[in-house]
Amino acid sequence: MGEKFRILVVEDEEDLNEILQFNLESEGYQVDTSFSAEEALKRDLAIYSLIILDVMMGKISGFSLAQRIRKEMQLEVPIIFLTARDAENDMLTGFNLGADDYIIKPFSIKEFQARVKAVLKRAKVSPAEVASTLLSMGNLAIDLETKRLILGDKKIELTRKEYEIISLLAKTPGRIFSREEILRRIWESDVIVTDRTVDVNMTRLRRKMEEYGSYIRNKPGFGYYFEM
Repeated sequence: MGEKFRILVVEDEEDLNEILQFNLESEGYQVDTSFSAEEALKRDLAIYSLIILDVMMGKISGFSLAQRIRKEMQLEVPIIFLTARDAENDMLTGFNLGADDYIIKPFSIKEFQARVKAVLKRAKVSPAEVASTLLSMGNLAIDLETKRLILGDKKIELTRKEYEIISLLAKTPGRIFSREEILRRIWESDVIVTDRTVDVNMTRLRRKMEEYGSYIRNKPGFGYYFEM
């Protein structure tokens, strides 16, 4: 049986999604599934040991999602692409985006399982490291499992948007996020909100962070960033 690595499968073919989940779980992995890149983006992708991405999906392709994972989120989580296309250019695109493997459909389950094991072994990722639910910064911590803010021995409840904002900023300290980017990444595309919405949520979040509220900084004309 495999170690308790946590894997995310992003595949829009429902039957294949279920087959992959079943067979990965039979190997001992903890498996979550999403049926689109948009659905996957609502998850905390930093908690996974491996992300398996279908290339051809809806509005956001697997390639586009991988680009966001690598460039915007700056995550090094291993990625395996699944695709029905075997064109050399597609494979090169996948590897240039930081893919760890590229599996062409149709494929056997045994081959799939073997390649998943190989990627996890090469990545040398410890399940305990990935599964850690605390993002700690001195006496301030974010509990990624309960979505709470921890100040010393105090646990502070956050709204969903407050949690998504603080986890976005704290995972990439020093990186400036414009109001427009924060809106795009945290609010649904079909919800009408303004830049003022970001400012209001930042004010509430800073108040809840008490003396640590100053860790969230604003560079006028550019946006918000996290710095201790």
